[in-house]
Amino acid sequence: MINMNWIKITIIGVFLVFTGTTAIGQATKKLVLGEQPVFKVKKANQLIVVDGKMDEAVWSQTEARAFNYFYRVEKPDDRQKMLFRMLWDDRNLYVFFEAEDKYITARETKRDGQPYFDDCAEVFFITVPDSLDTHIGYELNLYKAANDFVYFNDFLPGQSVAMKSFNPEYQVEVQVNGTINDNSDIDKGWSMEMAIPLENFGGLEKFSPVQPGNKWAFLAVRQDRNDAEGERRSTSTIFPIYEIEKNVHQANRFGLMEFVK
Repeated sequence: MINMNWIKITIIGVFLVFTGTTAIGQATKKLVLGEQPVFKVKKANQLIVVDGKMDEAVWSQTEARAFNYFYRVEKPDDRQKMLFRMLWDDRNLYVFFEAEDKYITARETKRDGQPYFDDCAEVFFITVPDSLDTHIGYELNLYKAANDFVYFNDFLPGQSVAMKSFNPEYQVEVQVNGTINDNSDIDKGWSMEMAIPLENFGGLEKFSPVQPGNKWAFLAVRQDRNDAEGERRSTSTIFPIYEIEKNVHQANRFGLMEFVK
């Protein structure tokens, strides 16, 4: 059995080592942390029901931003619209993905599998406004198959590590407007809503407490698979990535989210 207290101590220790350091190895003229427009996250003033819908009025009052950075684009349908929103309260972060999708696809059904080869929503958090080498990630497909992890960049020389034994509890619901894995018709899209308890961060949220004016670093990603077979997919992000051939886990390309009232 995994000792969760040991895991928390290990993660906190890594954050303490890197907190306050500045990002290195960043090319000039490329947008880095703090140079992109800061994403505003409004505090929820009503109960949020996690159902994959935006029935609560407060969702229309928080920022909505499109994913305008596309990678691995090979076909005209690889550039599809995604809108991203977040809210917060004293217990949870709330995340909402709203995607247009002509060909909705999903295969993975197991936890800690490979949902990123399907239509997949991903969000990564660093609980301070800095590009640390460690972040907490959530990746989910439309079957709600989750790959959640703590990611350590360059944990060993030239090697990064994802700690998949991090399997926190959180709420997620999906709405699909179309047919999954049937490319004989044209689908409309899908939405995904998440409620992530602040306690999932194991005390790390205390480095930059979730309160108005404070900031975290983060990245939101969409994987878009439009082929019924194979593993080809395009990728879009809320902030630009300059070495997509490496991966999406480059913390010096994250942006900032600010908690506001």
